[in-house]
Amino acid sequence: MNDEWRLQIEVRDEGEARSLAERLAAAELESELSQAFHDRLIVSGDGPLVFVYAGTREQAEQARDLIARLAEAHDWAVDAELAHWHPEAEAWEDPDLPLPEGDAARVAEHEKLIAVERLEQAERGDPEFEVRVDLPSHRDAVRFAEALRAEGLPAVRRWKYLVVGATDEDSAKALATRLEGEAPAGAKVVVEGSGQVAWAERPSNPFAVFGGLGG
Repeated sequence: MNDEWRLQIEVRDEGEARSLAERLAAAELESELSQAFHDRLIVSGDGPLVFVYAGTREQAEQARDLIARLAEAHDWAVDAELAHWHPEAEAWEDPDLPLPEGDAARVAEHEKLIAVERLEQAERGDPEFEVRVDLPSHRDAVRFAEALRAEGLPAVRRWKYLVVGATDEDSAKALATRLEGEAPAGAKVVVEGSGQVAWAERPSNPFAVFGGLGG
């Protein structure tokens, strides 16, 4: 099970929401958030709403603080709400609502796994390309991520989005073709350079940004 956190940010209008999402994706913000591959945040927009998905509460709160500073600097009226995914209710709930004991243990186990993967990733270096998958639902994303892990392809999952690293463009394209054939109907697969490639002259980008519907 993934420890899942979501920020829902309501902005005054759609133009300001787009500006916020773009600034979250700007490379110069990297110094304020972790750049490790498994620490990636995913941003999705839906009109005046911006959603930020994180793997830990600490990540989500750091992003919330950054958004508050951006809003103050640009005179944006924003309302940010933090929520935690509750697996029993299958809904976003109050972040302080405790998880059932069994789920809490799985969260702790997951966090240990991520810590190991971060160390391994640090030794290998960040992937230069990424295959990003937008699944039709949270349930589809969980099942697909588990299937990929069983095949030896660990993916970063945030809500209904997956990000899989690749060493080069050809490998990324081949992987994307494969995932398109294996993913549930309605999934959207995109290949692009990671933050390291896209911002070759600047620090890498901790956000993977998806357009379209969020929530």
